[in-house]
Amino acid sequence: MVEMKSTRDAYGDALLKLGENTDVVVLDADLSVSTQTNKFANKYPSRFIDVGCAEQNLIGVAAGLAIGGKIPYASTYAIFAMRAWEQIRNTLAHDNIPVKIAVSHAGLTNGPDGASHQALEDIALMRVVPGMSVIVPCDAVETDRAIISESARMGPAYIRLNRSKSPVIMPEDYEFRFGQAVLLKEGNDLAIIATGTMVHAALHASDLLKKENVAARVINIHTIKPLDERRIISAAQDTGAIVTVEEHSVIGGLGSAVAELLGEYCPVPMKKIGVRDVFGESGEYEQLLEKHGLTPDVIVQSAKEVLRRKQ
Repeated sequence: MVEMKSTRDAYGDALLKLGENTDVVVLDADLSVSTQTNKFANKYPSRFIDVGCAEQNLIGVAAGLAIGGKIPYASTYAIFAMRAWEQIRNTLAHDNIPVKIAVSHAGLTNGPDGASHQALEDIALMRVVPGMSVIVPCDAVETDRAIISESARMGPAYIRLNRSKSPVIMPEDYEFRFGQAVLLKEGNDLAIIATGTMVHAALHASDLLKKENVAARVINIHTIKPLDERRIISAAQDTGAIVTVEEHSVIGGLGSAVAELLGEYCPVPMKKIGVRDVFGESGEYEQLLEKHGLTPDVIVQSAKEVLRRKQ
């Protein structure tokens, strides 16, 4: 039976491990139960700060703590982190301050709360900020390793997490390597390049394609910025056809990053799967994924389309 665990739960558990380091501090903006930072708060209350519904202040306080030698993790919903974009740009990124912004409820996962709570533009907003790293773990194991790894890396990072439980893909001995994509399946007919929750869907699609004698390579892009350019260009050269999949707008996210790279160095037939320039809406998570085409069946259809164009 496949283990199911949300990446926000894994984040809360990873913070408990990091809590043994007395330099680690955790901040939240009145959402500690939802972001799972309450686990850290309960065990290490003297190193937890709840700034209330004040996201700009969340970033400012975290920056001050980092300048003072602490290792701050600042959390809220992905959509609310956007309220502090100016502070993220001018305070953190401009001065390369190592605050780790770990946001939950990204993409469509906050389904019933509707468009106002569904961040579908956040990767694009963070990608464009000079010096800002963007990390989107595919499962609970990768989240754990990324959160712990980031505590030792200098520079700011935006770490995108989800609310809903998702399958655990990576093995327990997995080692997270910042900026290095993970090859999950071999294949030379086309490459499916996915991030976050869509990695599992990509693996499922690859299995479906295999039944039709199509060998689809699957690549997990956990670090969208900096992008693993070598592996992506190699995939394009080897297969001649690319499909990207993300729980984010098709504008400015993973698909755009891959298209920008390949357009410059190795143009091949390509299809971007994501939310098509619309806001989200209220609904159950699985229903929303289905409506927006974020499913293995749509990945298979897109794969066949790029294969026809390749021929």
